[in-house]
Amino acid sequence: MTASGQQRTASGSVAPAWVRRPASLASAVTAELVQRIVGGVHPSGTSLPPEPALCEAFAVSRTVIREAVKVLQEKGLVQVRQGAGTVVTPPAMWNILDELVLGSVIAEDDSLTVLDDLVVTRRLLESDMALVAAKTADQDTVDRLRELVDLMDEQVDDAVAYRELDQAFHDTIMQASGNRIARGVVRALESQVGNTARYVGKNERALCVASNKGHRRVQERIAAHDPTGAAEAMSAHITEAWLVRRTGSTAPSRLDR
Repeated sequence: MTASGQQRTASGSVAPAWVRRPASLASAVTAELVQRIVGGVHPSGTSLPPEPALCEAFAVSRTVIREAVKVLQEKGLVQVRQGAGTVVTPPAMWNILDELVLGSVIAEDDSLTVLDDLVVTRRLLESDMALVAAKTADQDTVDRLRELVDLMDEQVDDAVAYRELDQAFHDTIMQASGNRIARGVVRALESQVGNTARYVGKNERALCVASNKGHRRVQERIAAHDPTGAAEAMSAHITEAWLVRRTGSTAPSRLDR
């Protein structure tokens, strides 16, 4: 320990601050290793450093390292092989829906391919839920959607309030569809990328105004009990809203489906 109570590694260097929080040691080591694997510091097909080296690098015990490796296995990032140690798996084996994995992949993905695919997935699921909602929505749901669209028109200058109403609008449709699986997938994806700057984009009045025109088209088609129109309106809305937020230099060709 140093005079100030800081922990030193065996080599004498001061351990980073997060290492000195015992309750979060394993999760902190896991998060760092996820970033290193996704970022290519430990490429697929190679082995992680042996336990003693990881203990030294993170200034933690073997118990902490083993717990972190166990979690990495659960996320699909590594396999423990006899005689080969802990081997990093190919990206196709990673649990891309895991919060740590998805966040790290997005951070490393300059092409925005992962976010484009996320938007396509959301578009497919929400379009189908809008189609079902247009068939089954009762008057209370129709009134609630109209109310939310009107409130969003009033909140286009307040990005935070607008976003909350936006989420409520989409969730009302998802609940009306009765598809709990699809709703769960969309909500999980949104919760994991909702605070990601690359996904959220800029908070500008003009973008909110344009977005709410898409909401109103969806609301009108559901109120008219037009399943095909509601699905098409939702698909167009999600695509258009993403394209105005998307800031990458690459063409969004994966959206053309």
